[in-house]
Amino acid sequence: MPIELLFRDDAYLREAEARVVAADETGLVLDRTLFYPQGGGQPGDRGRVVREDGTEIAVLDTVYGIDRSTVLHRVAPDVLLPPPGERVRLVLDWPLRHARMRVHTALHLLSVALPYPVTGGSIGDGEGRLDFDIPDAGLDKDAVTARLREMIAQDATVTERWISDEELLANPGLVKTMSVKPPIGSGRVRLVAIDGLDLQPCGGTHVRRTGEIGRAIVTAIEKKGKQNRRVRLSLA
Repeated sequence: MPIELLFRDDAYLREAEARVVAADETGLVLDRTLFYPQGGGQPGDRGRVVREDGTEIAVLDTVYGIDRSTVLHRVAPDVLLPPPGERVRLVLDWPLRHARMRVHTALHLLSVALPYPVTGGSIGDGEGRLDFDIPDAGLDKDAVTARLREMIAQDATVTERWISDEELLANPGLVKTMSVKPPIGSGRVRLVAIDGLDLQPCGGTHVRRTGEIGRAIVTAIEKKGKQNRRVRLSLA
């Protein structure tokens, strides 16, 4: 049975109960998780697992299993692992997750400020970047920052909804990212909408309103090829 991905329904959930499905030197597999597994340029979450006896196990990273039907919670190789069937409590490293949520939503706004094909991207802990296929190199950091801050100040709502694979294929303009295509085959695709500003497929975690991003600044615009420009932003 596929794992229940709690972060998809509530990115603000900080603790949850789960049951151990499997455990070995590579980490823990659970029946449900609030930890986001690495993907789409967003790093895997960190935090801790609290056992029934109160023992805490640090989660160092979170990744998908080979077939994406499971999520592996990576732990240190020398910890005493719980047996399958044990009930555990998951505690998210919230400050780290929240910083990434703010950056991820800011990057969606950056793709609005610069409406060009996205060729790559990365989400960090308080900073991030997008790579654009831009034929004209005449970009101004201050102008892009001003547009970004204007959209943040609108305090627009950020929501998620699902569409079918067929609906996505019928609307290819929704996909901005050339390097990472949204996964299809499960029958549905998750869309992230920023009210009045943006709509695109995304499986990552986001803040509820653009105002929650806070102060953001474009720190660099780098030439990475004839038409490739890397735009970096940071949360102040």
